[in-house]
Amino acid sequence: MKRAHVLAVCLCLFVTSWLEAAETSAITKETVMVPMRDGVLLATDVYRDPSLKQAPVLLMRTPYNKDRVKKSAERFAAAGYVAVVQDCRGKFQSEGVFYPYDHEGRDGYDAIEWLGKQPWCNGRIGMWGASYVGATQWLAANEQPPGLVTIAPTATFSSFYRNLYLGGAMRLSLITRWAAGNSQKPEGVEVTDDWRRTLLHLPMSEIDDEIGWSIPWLEGMLTHPEYDGYWKPTELTAEIVELKLPMQHIVGYYDFFSRETVGNFSRMQGWAPDMATRERQQLILGPWDHGSIGRAKVGDVDFGENAVIDKDGENLKWFERYLKTDAANSPAVAVPVKYFSMGDNVWQEAQTWPPQGFTPTAFYLHSEGSANTGTGNGRLDICPPVTAEPADRFQADPADPAPACPVTEKRPLIAATWAPVDQRPIEKRNDVLVYTSEPYTEPLTFAGNAQAKLYVSADTPDADWVVKLIDVHPDGFAQNLAVGILRGRFRDSESQPTPLEPGKEYEITVDLGPIAAQIGAGHRLRVDICGAYFPLFDRNPNTGEGPFGKGTQVATEKVYHDAVRPSRIILPCRY
Repeated sequence: MKRAHVLAVCLCLFVTSWLEAAETSAITKETVMVPMRDGVLLATDVYRDPSLKQAPVLLMRTPYNKDRVKKSAERFAAAGYVAVVQDCRGKFQSEGVFYPYDHEGRDGYDAIEWLGKQPWCNGRIGMWGASYVGATQWLAANEQPPGLVTIAPTATFSSFYRNLYLGGAMRLSLITRWAAGNSQKPEGVEVTDDWRRTLLHLPMSEIDDEIGWSIPWLEGMLTHPEYDGYWKPTELTAEIVELKLPMQHIVGYYDFFSRETVGNFSRMQGWAPDMATRERQQLILGPWDHGSIGRAKVGDVDFGENAVIDKDGENLKWFERYLKTDAANSPAVAVPVKYFSMGDNVWQEAQTWPPQGFTPTAFYLHSEGSANTGTGNGRLDICPPVTAEPADRFQADPADPAPACPVTEKRPLIAATWAPVDQRPIEKRNDVLVYTSEPYTEPLTFAGNAQAKLYVSADTPDADWVVKLIDVHPDGFAQNLAVGILRGRFRDSESQPTPLEPGKEYEITVDLGPIAAQIGAGHRLRVDICGAYFPLFDRNPNTGEGPFGKGTQVATEKVYHDAVRPSRIILPCRY
């Protein structure tokens, strides 16, 4: 019986694979050089079923090589669409010069306009893709090209400044490594093989040269930490709400785009003047980082098969409803938000983000003045301080910044990840404050946007405060759930930073981003505070001199937690 069952399953899998192969084998691919308004030709692959005289079109514009999208494009074409994949200007087979985001709005408009004139296009066009490819959707959509009726921007931004900077600190290893792989490398020049030295180099304005060659657009990004006019061409946040498009947003909690993607959904659902647009937004929020969307294993944590989704399949469901059919004749999204709760590892549904039914709850920091390291006396509970508890302090040394994740043979510094990894090795450092609750006897469930409110001071003109929210498992494994950072001089404004007054106390708010988790029975909740998250964010020289400064200072940073300065984190909890 068992053998017969196995044979039946194998036969079923064979037939399914054969049918899928038969479907995609009917798809043809043609490469066309599509002219832009300035005469530059962009290489464009068109995948379609020749038996369909006309069909809706799905467009992807990518700087990462259109040939890599073949499998997904064939799948979309087999589902009744014309799938079109275009190399961005200056990349791979396209003409022109690549300058990140500079032409993506205009080129996107021109590509969509060209598509609308093709005999196989039925006049309805959508876009899909993640990261930079997701940004090409926002930039094109903001030009309002005729024929674009829906987009599916996965793990991306509408404000490039907030993609690169959080709380005034720059996502340094992300953009420098990306620049090394996406700029024109001069012949005979090699990329740095000492990334630690490169990323610690001062002034920051010279880091592109330390990579190996001059990259003017990278230097521009590195030297504009303030939210100013430099960022205006890629600042769409205020404008996107005017778009009348159904949109599908997918991202993970550990993705460096999580705040931006979730924020885009919330803005479109809550602020779009057009009610039909508000009703046609979907957010899928999972336990993934940028490179693991749809997978179960993320970093050191396996979230189980329940975390697995078919991202292309989710896109196809969306396009079936809002691209094949006129949105005016399609119903509103019944479940606008699907979010994954980490810990209990289940999907939940909601009408909004943050989801309703959760109450902001404060968890207060306590200690006897020695919360340093995991063996210190830092405590975390829901009772506010009632006595004059002594402040905790640590020294943030720019020459030895606290790492974003443990450095190992398999994970060198430059391979630091945003994903969940065991935090215990970092908690051995004396420049890390650790506050831990007692084990929970009943699960603690929270979902929404978390934040920390801290009373702090430093003896330098600038300093960083990094806050990590951690789930401590019964075996001691310390799983980072969320992280936030605030650079002291950006405490009041992204556009007009002001230096700290040495020794002066400030109340600061550190955004920890979107999060949904359950701290199970026997688990403990923990908060770590330190002065760096290197190299995922640039380390602070603590001088306040900005990207052209060469000096450093060791900062003594204090965190206060007493009856008049109750430092705390705030989690939206369900009771």
